[in-house]
Amino acid sequence: MEQEFYKKFMTFSIFVILAILTFFLIRPILMAIVAGVLLAFLFNPVYNFFFKFSKSKNISAALVCVILLLLILIPLWLFVPKMLDQTFNIYLAAQKIDFAQILQQILPNIFSSPEFASQISSVTSSFISKTVNSILNGFSDIILNLATVMLQILVVAFTFFFVLRDKEDITEYIKSLLPFPKEIEKKLFESSREITFSVIYGHFAVGILQGLIVGLGLLIFGVPNALFLTTLACLAAIIPVLGTPIIWIPVAIYLFISGNVAGMWGMLGFGLFSSTIDNFLRPWIISKRAKLNTLLATIGMVGGLFVFGFMGLLLGPLILAYLVIVIDLFRDKRAFNVLVQPAENK
Repeated sequence: MEQEFYKKFMTFSIFVILAILTFFLIRPILMAIVAGVLLAFLFNPVYNFFFKFSKSKNISAALVCVILLLLILIPLWLFVPKMLDQTFNIYLAAQKIDFAQILQQILPNIFSSPEFASQISSVTSSFISKTVNSILNGFSDIILNLATVMLQILVVAFTFFFVLRDKEDITEYIKSLLPFPKEIEKKLFESSREITFSVIYGHFAVGILQGLIVGLGLLIFGVPNALFLTTLACLAAIIPVLGTPIIWIPVAIYLFISGNVAGMWGMLGFGLFSSTIDNFLRPWIISKRAKLNTLLATIGMVGGLFVFGFMGLLLGPLILAYLVIVIDLFRDKRAFNVLVQPAENK
């Protein structure tokens, strides 16, 4: 008995030690691995399209991998220098703008007191300056750690390739580790697939599309630093509690103050169209699929942003959604009973 316990204890100890070492080994590239897995899910329809013609997993995955790398590297090469320039321009402009005067012109009744308007102006200017400083520092970190960034992109590409190519084998291996009956196992994977689709396409992709529509309006009506503002619009659209109005309403006010009334109405039109997309395109995409609760999505995005950085906007809601799925499964007595006795139909 003691010898049997000793063997089990040693086996478990070795497993724990190896698991801890593995975690520390992959921790520096964990976000890159997760990004590769999520991108593989996103590009799976493209992979299936190529596979119909090539009938080769390697060729299909390689073609999609090349497309992904081009989609990452070309925008970085073309737009990052412009983003840096426009970010710096906004920083300089924020130092010169008299926000107190603008506020008194727009809302004279509320900001009739010069002291109150001055305080609000100071807070607004400080917020813009700190935001721009954070963005500039982020770009500086990327440039200073260019070799690390390229390695991370390489890890994303490798993970992306092998997950696309071997997704069936990976799925079967994960299923073999689960202690659930086949019926519960199938429900778990279907729910996870549906909620992942809902988050990536219904929230993330639609949010980016909303931001791009606002960006198109910015370009058409000649708004300065349109690329920078488009990026902010995309980020704002992804977060449910913000949305694109936080960008296009101030821009419309700016155009009105500048005397460009036609531009103001045009920007309002693009902004309202962008916001309307959220009401019909998002429900259409996630129709007949698992719908992610708005409160859950918001909490997940904000918490994920603090824990995982930018990737947390996607990971946070997914983690909370998967937790809810598992809790719902364990409400089923058949799923709970596997903790006590082996599943008979495995």
